[in-house]
Amino acid sequence: MVKFSDKTLEKFKAVAAKYPDKTAALLPTLWLAQQEFSALTPEVEEYVAGLVGVSPVRVQEVRTFYTMYTPKPFGKYHLQLCTNIGCTLLGADDIMEHLKNRLKVNPGETTADGKFTLSAVECLGHCGTAPVIQINDDFHESLTKESLDKLLDSLE
Repeated sequence: MVKFSDKTLEKFKAVAAKYPDKTAALLPTLWLAQQEFSALTPEVEEYVAGLVGVSPVRVQEVRTFYTMYTPKPFGKYHLQLCTNIGCTLLGADDIMEHLKNRLKVNPGETTADGKFTLSAVECLGHCGTAPVIQINDDFHESLTKESLDKLLDSLE
């Protein structure tokens, strides 16, 4: 049975207390669940539904709408390359091809060693310093293949 750790349960209680209606805490509760369990499986979705008082189908609707939530675990490093027009015009397509070749995965896949998950995302909001990649919670801007290789080498 899926259950938050005591520490995460306390975080949930603090988050839920901020809302007059517990159902409004669905998004931050999903984020806590993503951090706790690495993936939002149907069992996790059902647990979250019970916590916030919505149906499991509602949780699945929300989970599938937002790309930051996943039904399968990400690798140790989640590489999210912006593929919006600004980044694309400044070379994101070439960088994506470089990533696919180097990591031997396509967007949505995780390397065999579980180290990297590659994702194409719509916009990371750093258009002035495009192209940009988000690796876990950190942004890396003005990417080139060379700067990306140095970054990946530092993670391996």
